[in-house]
Amino acid sequence: MGSVFKEIAKLGAAGFVLEAILVSLLGILLLVGFIVLRRWYRARYFHRRNQRTVALRSQWDDILCGKIPAKDWRFNALDCDIVESILLDSIEMSPADQLPALLDCLRVSGLLDMRIYEARTSRGLKQRTALLALGRTRAMEAIPALAAGLDSRLRETRIAAVRGLGRTARMEAAIPILDRVITGQFDAPERSLKNALVNCCRSHPEILVNYVEHTQGPVRELLARVLGELASPELGEELLVLASDVLPEVRASAARALGNTNASYALPALHSLAADPEWFVRLRAVVALGQIENIGKISILLRSLCDANRHVRQRAAWALARMEPQLDQILEDVIATKDDYALQAFISELERSGAIANIVSGFAHSDHHSAETALMEVVTEARKRVELTGKAVAAVAGAH
Repeated sequence: MGSVFKEIAKLGAAGFVLEAILVSLLGILLLVGFIVLRRWYRARYFHRRNQRTVALRSQWDDILCGKIPAKDWRFNALDCDIVESILLDSIEMSPADQLPALLDCLRVSGLLDMRIYEARTSRGLKQRTALLALGRTRAMEAIPALAAGLDSRLRETRIAAVRGLGRTARMEAAIPILDRVITGQFDAPERSLKNALVNCCRSHPEILVNYVEHTQGPVRELLARVLGELASPELGEELLVLASDVLPEVRASAARALGNTNASYALPALHSLAADPEWFVRLRAVVALGQIENIGKISILLRSLCDANRHVRQRAAWALARMEPQLDQILEDVIATKDDYALQAFISELERSGAIANIVSGFAHSDHHSAETALMEVVTEARKRVELTGKAVAAVAGAH
């Protein structure tokens, strides 16, 4: 080999080029060899894993009830990983009555303790993996370790802890998050915080009310949005306090929450919110009005149908067009507003919902000729505009 390089060196500049080519070929061969070896090793690993998965699945009932002792598989790294994966997947998909047996298997085998230890002592990716796995267990013992992860200096670890607490779907897991969020100094993505709080507080939304009262600014808005998704009739008149909040986002969330309560106090509060200075608050109020069952909402929706914001008008028209027993009278009231935008929005929603044919047939047996005439004029005008728009688009396309 040395003589070969000596002969190459005699070639001068061409020898350097030849050496570079040989070194490059050698590097390519080594890389290809590494890739082939890695693919062979991974294929062998997955084949072996599949074999062990089939074997463990065939013994799963005995593993779960303890007939096969945990020591038979716990200290084998591959078997331990497979059993843990099956347990966590089963916990996420199983009904509540099957969870105790799955959690007992986690506890007796020591898998839960192992993950808690990793979450407390490890760092980096291993710690984040342990935090997410603990969340999937839904075990009460996992909450303190997950709460400790919220105090990590690394943002990625804090995010993993938030997600882990959210996956437990336990009310107790929301308290560590809320205690840190209300300080206004907890750094984590808003989406992760919101999803975690929604999962944890779904069965007990009232816990959020006390925290909302002690927050300000963006944190107050975040908690109000969560409360808006989870509100139920059990919250009572506490939502009325949020409906008069100084922050528009909180008022909008209160409007959304009131739409889920359908209580007697909801309509007066939504009546006030539908006249809010902020357009998105009015929009949320109109959406909520469309959800509640109260005939008194018609007058509020008619006013919103004449709103300056087109999104509010469209949503009000959507809600009115679905009140079929009162559609004839609603149409008369819409015409009486003498607002062309309101009438066009309402007629458009009637066409989308398919109710316009019923109204026209109803007018044939009544004396409401003015309403029928106005209805037909608006429909004809709308169709003409669609045809003109189509012709204009075709003309522009042909010019190009």
